Amino acid sequence: MACFLQAIEPAHLEVALSALDQVEARARQVEHQWQRQIERAQYEADLARRRYKAVDPDNRLVARSLEREWNEKLAEVEKLEREHTLLPHPAALLLTAEQREQIRRLAHDLPSIWHASTTTFVERKQLIRWLIKGVTLSKRGNVIDVAIRWQTEALTNLAIPRYKMSWEERQTSSQVVERVREWSPTHTNAQIAALLNEEGERAGMGGSFTVSKIEWIRYAYHIPAGCPERPKAAPTGQRGDGRYSAKATAKLLNVDVSTIADWCKTGFLESVRSTPLGPRWITLTPEIIEALRKPVKRQWKHRRTRNIG
Repeated sequence: MACFLQAIEPAHLEVALSALDQVEARARQVEHQWQRQIERAQYEADLARRRYKAVDPDNRLVARSLEREWNEKLAEVEKLEREHTLLPHPAALLLTAEQREQIRRLAHDLPSIWHASTTTFVERKQLIRWLIKGVTLSKRGNVIDVAIRWQTEALTNLAIPRYKMSWEERQTSSQVVERVREWSPTHTNAQIAALLNEEGERAGMGGSFTVSKIEWIRYAYHIPAGCPERPKAAPTGQRGDGRYSAKATAKLLNVDVSTIADWCKTGFLESVRSTPLGPRWITLTPEIIEALRKPVKRQWKHRRTRNIG
């Protein structure tokens, strides 16, 4: 409500009181219209009464019709008068010179009055309704621009964050998506999930991150996996973190895949696997390749001997 308290500063109060004069004039105009409406209904009721009085009593059919019309007009007058009595009296909206001076003095201490426990929510709403002339809303991305025009003709511009839709509340944040995109070339899904959980990030649907949630983010935002768990997803046999599949390692070292498995079991080669029975991804450096690479075996072709005789 800072914009409201600013708009009703003492410097603007005289214009606000002028706006109140307009409200009072409008109330007097509405009262005059009500009086004219009641007078019109009373005139029609009097006219119906005179018609009824002037009819020949022997003409009972016409007399009953005119009597019914007279009663209807009287009922209309009573209805209007009853509705009029329920409306606030115009005099209640008129301010005396003393009351106007009190308002001017209160304007200097309006913030404390606004926040006072004795000021009701309804009274605060009524104050705002009297001072605001018009409000314009316009959408700009995730922000709602609010232009408030006060009765003083002053203009207040506000930028309010737009409330998220329910599907947006469940959507993964752009920060998390960018982190997944950043880590994807050199981290597995399990590693990315662990890193996000360490940073305290939360998944769009709530809860911590899992491998399946990271896979869904990749699919939804078209993020390729640089470090897949399955060797078939790495056509070259090498993934983003530099590790090689067992098949690619065996080909580089000119040995059988079973030999690679034995070397990994004994710790001769360093490897990682996501599950106990999952595929191995092996760390190779140029020095390791040079030290362990076996020479290529030459394939001798058997030739058939011919007897010359």
